[in-house]
Amino acid sequence: MKYYLIIFLFLTIEAKSQTISNKTFQQDSLTPVLVQAFSLSSKWKEVAAAVALLNYSDLQAYSPSSIVPAFNKISGVRMEERSPGSYRLSIRGSLLRSPFGIRNTKVYWNEFPLSDATGNTYLNLLDLSQIDAAEIIKGPGGSIYGAGTGGVVLLKSSLPFSDSIMPALQADLAMGSYGLKKEQILLKKTNKHFNSLLNQSYLYSEGYRDQSSMRRFNIMYQASMNLTRHQIDFLGWLTDLYYQTPGGITQAQMLSNPRLSRQPTATLPGAIQQKTAISNKTIFGGLKDQWKLSSNIDLNSYISINNTNFENPFITNYEFRNETNASFGSRLIVHSPKNNLQWVSGFEWLYNHSIITDFGNRKGIPDTLQFNDQVYANQWSIYTQIQRTYWNKLHISAGMSLNQQQYQYQRVSDPLSRVQNKTTHLVPAPRVSVLYDVNYDIAAYALMAYGFSPASLAEVRPSDGNYYGELAPEKGWNLEVGLKGFLFHHILQFDFAYYHFQLKDAIVRRNNISGAEYFINAGSTIQQGIELAVKAVVVKNHRGFLSNMSIWGSQSFQPYHFLDYQQGNTSYAGKMITGVPRNIVVTGVDFQILNKLQWHTSLNCVSRIPLTDANDAFANPYQLLQLKIDYPFQIKKWQTQVFAGIDNMLDQNYSLGNDINAAGKRYYNPADKRNYFVGIHFNLDK
Repeated sequence: MKYYLIIFLFLTIEAKSQTISNKTFQQDSLTPVLVQAFSLSSKWKEVAAAVALLNYSDLQAYSPSSIVPAFNKISGVRMEERSPGSYRLSIRGSLLRSPFGIRNTKVYWNEFPLSDATGNTYLNLLDLSQIDAAEIIKGPGGSIYGAGTGGVVLLKSSLPFSDSIMPALQADLAMGSYGLKKEQILLKKTNKHFNSLLNQSYLYSEGYRDQSSMRRFNIMYQASMNLTRHQIDFLGWLTDLYYQTPGGITQAQMLSNPRLSRQPTATLPGAIQQKTAISNKTIFGGLKDQWKLSSNIDLNSYISINNTNFENPFITNYEFRNETNASFGSRLIVHSPKNNLQWVSGFEWLYNHSIITDFGNRKGIPDTLQFNDQVYANQWSIYTQIQRTYWNKLHISAGMSLNQQQYQYQRVSDPLSRVQNKTTHLVPAPRVSVLYDVNYDIAAYALMAYGFSPASLAEVRPSDGNYYGELAPEKGWNLEVGLKGFLFHHILQFDFAYYHFQLKDAIVRRNNISGAEYFINAGSTIQQGIELAVKAVVVKNHRGFLSNMSIWGSQSFQPYHFLDYQQGNTSYAGKMITGVPRNIVVTGVDFQILNKLQWHTSLNCVSRIPLTDANDAFANPYQLLQLKIDYPFQIKKWQTQVFAGIDNMLDQNYSLGNDINAAGKRYYNPADKRNYFVGIHFNLDK
């Protein structure tokens, strides 16, 4: 990884030297942005936390089929896609407890919780075209956002009001390697008091590997009504998602034929024979009221409900789940500009009811009934936070939440089974932070925050069919210091953070002989690291051949290790935490030629990854080079843009999502080799 660091530092130094020498850069080029983290609505520089931003341009700089590359450009963030549509997300943490899906990370969309009462999030239900921006809060956010040690993701889809009636129509078509096809249509209408947006999209891919095709149909409706003291927002969407799950293969199989799916053995059939796949049909509806009680007091409240029908033919069983989720929350925000004070108090309640039915899997057909279980989960949180600024330089914030989660479980298929109840003790989650403005452009901060994460539904009731009500929540303190801001008249933006997080009662995945999973609490871990992100605008609004140019980069140094971890008679203390690369460096160049042609290039370099707790198997390092080119032009009233791109330009044989501690050493889920995409975008504003 040393030469990756040299590349990263060279780009940073080169950006600085070009910035200083060019007189064009005397104007502000990186505009301060307001962020909503911890309900502060403050400038990014003045938030005492590691908060990363993805704007619309960041999200559109890669293939239109996946959100993964955009998230992976952020230091401290690792998003994986084991096969098309199968996402995993880790923020400053490991994937010990996430063989699939997203757990231990709270996700919100326009302030509606997408994470359910058990800690699970189906982020793969959303289409990239529905998201305008994202804020990623790194580290525990329990003082306001409740359970979760792995950070918070705030997704946004804006719909501003307009003094005049402004209808709009957008359409996108794209295609690419391995049968990739995508279409999207968006209808939007805005005026002074009401606006609405209807977004429909369809995505299909045959997949690179055997048994890895996917399709997703999504339709979303968003509306806002502007009244005298209220703004009423509605968000509703429906997704029909199907993706096949090829499963892991061994290193020898990946080297000989990376397109293989999981192969049959003497005792178990393979992925093709069992037709392994996931089907997820979800409908969601949410209503939010932003009430302006006075010039200094706001009351924001929301309510949402959704239902998921989940179907999963697996190697060892065929599972059906029907999940009903609801959420309700309210937040009172008091501003006092005279006293430089802001006070936020509120609550959040999440509810989940899951009916889980497992059958045998006979070549992709449900067979004999194995189990029929019913689970109820409730999770609630109440919180308060106050922030005050002294001398226009020192910002002090203190917050606290009280949290509790409850499970009720019964095996309905067993007439002798009894209802089992599990309730966590009341968990306080404090957070204290201090930020000092060194000058107008640079700020230093320090914080201390407590985080906790109860076991999710997939952990208390995993694929082995047993109930693990004794699982304790993960918990620990995060200590962090950081320096961030702008240099050279806002030409260079930087963000540096050092953090130290000690996690106790870590939840770790295990596999039985047949390959079915279960989870245990396995001691403690040390998760400390250094994050650095820089962006330099080296050309801005130039009238020559090169109109705009920016260079950016990020580094994540993550020497995580087990502190106290015993498995049988074996101690893994001091071993690298499974699934976490020690170094990740991502760097890129974006430029525009003649105010027309846009070029986006990024290089993602990942060091080797431990695949077992014993650190006796590692995934090799890889370098992922990606390119996208956009060219806009006008066809009568239509603003048109054609684009093309290449993923994995270096044709690496790598796994973007490993099955850690996998039985039979089936660790690897090979990602696409070199692949291409092209498309066209139409926009009509009347």
